[in-house]
Amino acid sequence: MERAEILMAESPLELPVLPLREVVMFPRTFMTFHVGRPASVSAISSAVSEYGRLIFLIAQKDSALERPALDDLYSIGVVSRIQTAERQSDGTYRMLCEGLYRAEFQPLDSAPPFGDRAFPRLITKRVYEIQSQDPELPAVIEAFHEALSDVSRQAKRITPEQLSALALIEEPGLLADASAPLLKTDYRHKQDLLELLDDGQRLRLAYNILGGELVSASLEKDIRSKVRAQMEQNQKEYYLSEQLKAINHELGHDDIQVEHAELEEKLKRKNMPEESRAHALRELHKLDQMAPGSSEYIVVRNYIDWILDLPWNELKNIDIDLAKAGKLLDEGHYGLEKPKQRILEYLAVQKLSGGLRGPILCLVGPPGVGKTSLARSIAEATGREFVRISLGGVRDEAEIRGHRRTYIGALPGKILMALKRAKYNNPLFCLDEIDKMTVDFRGDPASALLEVLDPEQNSTFNDHYIDLDYDLSQVFFITTANSAQNIPAPLYDRMEILELPSYLEGEKLRIAREFLLPRQWKQHGLLPGNMEISDDTLLEIIRSWTHESGVRNLERQIAALCRKTAIRIVDQPDSVHAVTRIESGDLEEYLGVRKYHNEERETRSLTGVAAGLAYTGAGGCLLYIESTVMPGNGKLQVTGKLGDVMKESAHAALSYIRSRSSRLGLRQDFYKDVDIHVHVPEGSVPKDGPSAGITLATSLASALLGIPVKSDICMTGELTLRGRVLPIGGLREKLLAAQRTSMKTVLLPEDNRKDLADVPEEIISSLDIRFVSEADCVLALALAAPEKEIFSGEPSEALLHSLRMPRTLGGDLSGAVL
Repeated sequence: MERAEILMAESPLELPVLPLREVVMFPRTFMTFHVGRPASVSAISSAVSEYGRLIFLIAQKDSALERPALDDLYSIGVVSRIQTAERQSDGTYRMLCEGLYRAEFQPLDSAPPFGDRAFPRLITKRVYEIQSQDPELPAVIEAFHEALSDVSRQAKRITPEQLSALALIEEPGLLADASAPLLKTDYRHKQDLLELLDDGQRLRLAYNILGGELVSASLEKDIRSKVRAQMEQNQKEYYLSEQLKAINHELGHDDIQVEHAELEEKLKRKNMPEESRAHALRELHKLDQMAPGSSEYIVVRNYIDWILDLPWNELKNIDIDLAKAGKLLDEGHYGLEKPKQRILEYLAVQKLSGGLRGPILCLVGPPGVGKTSLARSIAEATGREFVRISLGGVRDEAEIRGHRRTYIGALPGKILMALKRAKYNNPLFCLDEIDKMTVDFRGDPASALLEVLDPEQNSTFNDHYIDLDYDLSQVFFITTANSAQNIPAPLYDRMEILELPSYLEGEKLRIAREFLLPRQWKQHGLLPGNMEISDDTLLEIIRSWTHESGVRNLERQIAALCRKTAIRIVDQPDSVHAVTRIESGDLEEYLGVRKYHNEERETRSLTGVAAGLAYTGAGGCLLYIESTVMPGNGKLQVTGKLGDVMKESAHAALSYIRSRSSRLGLRQDFYKDVDIHVHVPEGSVPKDGPSAGITLATSLASALLGIPVKSDICMTGELTLRGRVLPIGGLREKLLAAQRTSMKTVLLPEDNRKDLADVPEEIISSLDIRFVSEADCVLALALAAPEKEIFSGEPSEALLHSLRMPRTLGGDLSGAVL
């Protein structure tokens, strides 16, 4: 700038304003503009005639605005000098401007807004740059020059003359401003450069923008190179493919054409829906147009092979013989009368109706009770192919529906894969462990199974890979699960649940004698006479070496006995007639130390110790609950690795006792002076559920009153705050545990009376079963004291206790200190 302009820049100037659209002017640069808005043309004329060719150039925020207000302009612009202003034939101006310095503005009160030809005048005030003291600036300047050279070579936008001029600039602020108009970036980023006053930071920002441009240019170059190479490769492959076709034709080796003709003939003969056949033929015609060596050719060829391999309308003859089915079920499975009866009813309906419409059967029971083998027996009884699909751990929806062909290595889902193996479209599908599917970001396989298991929808099942409607209505689906609670609700609603209960000891003994022993003898090459084992010995194995609901581990132990027997007789001269007798005392020699100890009840009545009944995956068991009272400040501690529900039951039991404190002869504030500790032994084993409610209440009442609990009585039932006893589950297994431990009396909720119909008569007859509906009845039956003494409202002489209310002369509580 000349000296006069420098002096003018030191003081505010009144200048006309020219808003710029998507363009940013920089100081110490030259830029050409085409101006067409009437207000802008008037501003140029005024600047030339009245303001010594000085004008304020500033970018507007929204380029779409035709008449921007002052608020629509950025805060910083550039005071510029108009070098030339040529009027064009269409009334617009072509203007060359030189940027002088940065400035901010203030509006004039008398200045008009932007109009058709009116333009505002502003007071501009110079904004001074900040000289950076960054010691790294020389390195940044050198790197910036190198980046400019790279952009010039790659993009061809910066001319050699411009590059030479920029190479002479060593001042960081000037270098950033001079190169800014050449940057290929949005005008908003250029405005950020203009508003950045620190020259070092401004150069670094310009360098970052230039670096991004270099990366984009490199990517564009790589993409163009790859596209060109791919096009050349495709042209080469096409040319060679056409040559190969011509050569094969001349030699008479038209193998590809012959193969395609065979595929077309197979598709026309295939027993499948016409819509699917037409789709497959269209895909085959696409195959004719492809090069045999291309990846797309392999994808389409595999797709056609899958369509040919599926048994679309291939049905196996089904003969439902109920007598044969019943015989097979009885031969393969001991007990399970209710599930077997329901299965026979299901088969009878199928035979009469001639179809499969009806609920899907879901066999629910603990591990090892024969769910999968029961499904296999049904398949054998009906003459269907048996297909087992394990769903345990499946977390991807594509495992059921398959992947779309756009993915590399795509395949159909488990359903169609299993049908391909079965070779018929009416097998029996056993969907095993349906309760163990999981969900993650890849989808919900349980939702995909809804269409498979719904008789109203599975006639048009759509696998993502095949992408054609496939009829699954002829498939006999049976599912299995260990717990019905873990089955998703929509799936549960589509199935009929058949409960397979745990085996009782007597049933396990029969299964071992009639099924497991003969099978293991055959597998180990033994004759029935080679090993003698009594029922007492088998029962000892069941009790001391297994702890399960089913018989899997029992069969493993029997297999171990057979191996030991084989070692003993294999070297004997007459191994056919050799006999090994196994008694109970020999089991530790054959099977090692006992893995489980038989449950034993307490032989004497103890204070604060009550026996409950629990149900686990391995059957029923006896569960002792211990309570003790000690001086303290009213804290209730519960230990034994208990779940939240069982902890809540303990608090509910204590609240029940507090509500009965006057009847039990306890002070109303007895809990304030003591700490109560409730413990359930076998602390490493998790325990939960509400059925220990009355047992907890009995244990607490015994500890607080000082009255022992009868040793030959056990109980189970949920307790409410009002003292009501609610029903529980697992009754059959719990009563078996009571019988096994020689309990005499069992207290059960009144609402469970109807469930005794499912309990074997030999168990019921060996126990004194009492039904209760109120917790007061439980205490009266379980505590070793007369009912009048328990609920007398005053302490007994023998059990006088610091927690009891003070004794009065006539038994009247009106004078008691509470």
